[in-house]
Amino acid sequence: MRPDEDPGDSFTQVAALNGAGDEGTGSANAPAVSMERGRDVLVRAVKTLPGGPGVYRMLSRKGEPLYVGKARNLKKRVYTYTQLAKLPYRIQRMVAETASLEVVTTHTEVEALLLESNLVKRLMPRYNVQLRDDKSFPYILLTGDHDFPRIMKHRGAHTQPGDYYGPFASAGAVNRTITALEKAFLLRSCTDHVFAARSRPCLMYHIKRCSAPCVDYISKEDYAKLVQQARDFLSGRSQEIQRELQEAMQDASDRLDFESAAIYRDRVRALAHIQSHQDINVAGVHDADVIALHQEAGQTCIQVFFFRAGRNYGNRAYFPGHDRTLEPGEILASFLAQFYDNKPVPRLLLLSHAPDDRELLAEALAERAQAKVEIHVPQRGDKRKLVDHALTNAREALARHLSESNSQRRLLEGLAEHLGLEQAPERIEVYDNSHTRGSEPYGAMIVAGPEGFRKNQYRKFKIRTTRKLAEETEGAAPHKNGESTAAPGDDYAMMREVLTRRFQRAMKEDPDNQSGQWPDLVLVDGGRGQLNTALEVFADLGISDVPMVGVAKGPDRDAGRERIFLPERQPMLLNKDDPVLYFIQRLRDEAHRFAIGTHRAGRGKARLRSALDDVPGIGAKRKRALLLHFGSAKAVAAAGLADLEAVEGISKTVARKVYDHFHSAA
Repeated sequence: MRPDEDPGDSFTQVAALNGAGDEGTGSANAPAVSMERGRDVLVRAVKTLPGGPGVYRMLSRKGEPLYVGKARNLKKRVYTYTQLAKLPYRIQRMVAETASLEVVTTHTEVEALLLESNLVKRLMPRYNVQLRDDKSFPYILLTGDHDFPRIMKHRGAHTQPGDYYGPFASAGAVNRTITALEKAFLLRSCTDHVFAARSRPCLMYHIKRCSAPCVDYISKEDYAKLVQQARDFLSGRSQEIQRELQEAMQDASDRLDFESAAIYRDRVRALAHIQSHQDINVAGVHDADVIALHQEAGQTCIQVFFFRAGRNYGNRAYFPGHDRTLEPGEILASFLAQFYDNKPVPRLLLLSHAPDDRELLAEALAERAQAKVEIHVPQRGDKRKLVDHALTNAREALARHLSESNSQRRLLEGLAEHLGLEQAPERIEVYDNSHTRGSEPYGAMIVAGPEGFRKNQYRKFKIRTTRKLAEETEGAAPHKNGESTAAPGDDYAMMREVLTRRFQRAMKEDPDNQSGQWPDLVLVDGGRGQLNTALEVFADLGISDVPMVGVAKGPDRDAGRERIFLPERQPMLLNKDDPVLYFIQRLRDEAHRFAIGTHRAGRGKARLRSALDDVPGIGAKRKRALLLHFGSAKAVAAAGLADLEAVEGISKTVARKVYDHFHSAA
C-alpha cells in the first residue's frame, strides 16, 4: 500500500476480544484481568501477523483507536507488547484497554512511517504524540497567469499558476513583507477583476506602492523587469538587487533626474527594511527549519523557525499532547513526521535533540520532498547559536503557556465555586446568535477549557427554521426538511434549533461521552428566556446532567453589571472586580465575536448571489460571461433571445434556458 492512499479499508482485523469487558465488576483484580485479556488479544494476533513492515492500530472495546504504530517487522513488534513485565506502566494501561488489533502491510518501513504519521494526525489516538495545532502556513504568491503578475498572500494548495515563496510563520509576517515588496518593486496587489475595470490609478499608485499597469503608466516590458527583480530578491539575490537599485539611483542623480532618484531611494529603503528584519548571515543556512524542544512540568514546547533564501520568515510554537513519561527523542520524531505530512520539507533541519529513528525519518522526509534531507543536531558554531536562540524561545513560550494554564485553571475553579459545580469544568460551550433584522441568521458555538479557547472545535449553524420576512409574507412553503418555521429574528427559536441540532448529534454519535466532546457547562448569551428555552431543549432530549447558565448584559449593556441566571435560582450579580466575572465576559464576548463574524461572512456571500444563480445550467463561467456582457443580472433578465445568443460562451440552448427562466411567467 502507498502512504498517500486512504488506509480505512486496507486494515485487516487480526484479533478481537470476545465477551464482556471488566467495567462495573467491582473486582479488586479487575485491572490485572483486563491486562491479561488485552495480552491474549495480542498473543492471538501475533500468530497470524507477517514478518514484514507495516502499520498496526490498537482499538478499544468501542472501536476507538488507542495507538497507531509502525514496525519494520510487525510480528516482532507486536510480540513485545505481550511481555507485560517489561512494559512501562503507560503501555501496560494501553494493553489493558486493547480489544482488537488491525494491521496494514507496506512495501518498506519508510512507507510505514509515512502512513503512521498520516493516521495519527487523522485519528488522534490518545496514546500517541498529538500535534494539536496544524494550521496551514501563508505564502507569498507572484501569479503567473496574467500579463501583469500580481503579488498576494496565499494559503492552501499550490494550484494557481505562479511562484510561491515561504512558508511564513504568520499572516502578519506575510503582510509586512508584501507591503515592503510593494514599495520596493511597485507591483500590483489588486484582483484581476479590479485591474480590468480601472480607468484611472488607485490610491496604491499615489502612495507609491504600485506602478499602475492597469492604466498603462508602465509598459509590459518594464513591469516584467520589476517582477523579475522581485523574484530574484525572494530567491536570495537581495544584495545584487540592492546594488542595481543603488546604481540606478546614482545614475538618475547624475542626470539631475531627482524625481526618479527619489523613487529609487525609496525602493532601496524598503529593501533595507526587509533585510534588517529578516536577513541572516550563517554559512550553509539557505533553506532550513530550526526546531528546538523544551520540556518542563510534564509538558513540551517545540519552537519552529523558518529560514528561506537566507531570510528569517518567522517562528511558531507548538504544544503537542503526549504522555508525561515520553523522552524528547520520541516526541520530536513523532512531531516531525506529523508536521511535514502536509508541508514542504527544506533540505536542512537543525534540531536541538536527536530524534528516534533519525536515519529512517530522514529517508521518509527525503521521499516526501523528492530531494535529500539532512537532519543535523549542531553542537557548536553559528548553527548551534540558531538552535540555542530557538531553545530560548521554546523555554519562554512554555513558561507563558504554563502560567496561562495555571491562571485558567484558577478561573475555572472559581467559576465552579460561584455556580455550585462539583468540580472545575474541563469543557465549556458558549452559544450565541447573530442576524440583521432576521436575515441571514446564524448560531455559533465556542469551546473553552483549561488550555483556553479551543478554536478548532468552534461550530457555526446556519439557521433553518426562520425565513426572510418577505418569504413569510408571500406564504412561503414549509421547509424542505419538514421543520417548523419561526418569525425572523426569533432568538428563542434560533437558540432552540442550535441546541437541538448540537445535542441530537452528540447523542447519536457519542452517547456515552467516550470522546470527551460533551460539555461540563453550557453558557447561553441571554437572560431567563434564553435559559428556559435551553432547559426545554434538554428536557425534550432527556439530558439532565449538563449544567446550564445564562448571562444577560447589564442595564444599558453596561459591562461589569451582567446578571448570571441559574435554573430555579435568583439572578446572581458578581463583584465588578471579581476575576471570574471578567472570565465570563471573555467567554461571552468571544462567542459574540464568532457569531457576528459568521453572520457577516454569510451576509456577504448572500449579497454576491444574483438572479442568475437560480437559472438551471448556469455555472460560474457562464454567469461571469453574461455579467461582463450585460453589466448586471437585471440587464440579463431584460435581454432578448438574440442578445443572449450573441454572448461569447453561451450556446443557443443555454440562451434559451436563460430567456425562458426570466420570461416564462410573463
